[in-house]
Amino acid sequence: MQSSNIRVVLSTSLALLAFAGNSVLCRLALGADAIDAASFTNIRLLSGIAVLLIILSLTGAKKATQSRGGWLPATMLFLYAVTFSYAYISLETGTGALILFGCVQITMLGVSLLQGNRLRLTDWLGGSIAFAGLAYLLLPGKFSPSPTGFMLMALSGIAWGVYTLQGRKSQNPLRDTAFNFLRTVPFVVVLLLATHQANLSTEGIILAILSGGIASGVGYTIWYIALRDLSSVQAAVLQLLVPVIATGGGVLFAGEVITVRLVVASLLVLGGILLVIVGPVGVTT
Repeated sequence: MQSSNIRVVLSTSLALLAFAGNSVLCRLALGADAIDAASFTNIRLLSGIAVLLIILSLTGAKKATQSRGGWLPATMLFLYAVTFSYAYISLETGTGALILFGCVQITMLGVSLLQGNRLRLTDWLGGSIAFAGLAYLLLPGKFSPSPTGFMLMALSGIAWGVYTLQGRKSQNPLRDTAFNFLRTVPFVVVLLLATHQANLSTEGIILAILSGGIASGVGYTIWYIALRDLSSVQAAVLQLLVPVIATGGGVLFAGEVITVRLVVASLLVLGGILLVIVGPVGVTT
């Protein structure tokens, strides 16, 4: 049991760091105009495919099962990736991550309710507090996000929520993740044909490769492993830690400024997460 708990904590922690890393890498690339959003998306996905296929060949995981992912998670993966890139043209790192994972939470909790699952009282309360932090961040003002950026990142969050729920069914996380990435190739081709001008630099390409190969390809495989031992509610709320981590990364690597609004929002999000995690078992509504 102790070994199982360590695996869950370690895999979840690494996955959340990878998610935050994606936000930082994407913002560094697009905020500095080192690459265009379409090229970043395409390189990110193709790099993920390359790294995952290499890992499969080295581990022999391709012979373990007949699991090959699916078109629904692959479509959601591409939709998440492309809207994520375009949203970060106008959003700062922490703000974008809060919008993304706030919408992830809404999607996953909504699906859980539609499936007839009963939530604990502390799930409702903790989730509400965490979401209140997101709502506070989005109040009109000097530091409120752009409407276009918000809508694109909200759509990205919905897509990632669906992808996460699909991942809970995975019997072979590495193989499923690899084939989900591989199935995005037709979408990548369409995006490549639809965008006639590319803005590329060495820095932008490197950041996209790191985002795709490490933070996405490896990170999402680890997330699928963690999902085996997490409930939908736990997975939804735990991902709200990512904006806090991403905000720190934005300050350290992108020179972004921490505002009072962002601090208050982050405290509310962390408080809500803590309440869900430590809440008493069996108290449902």
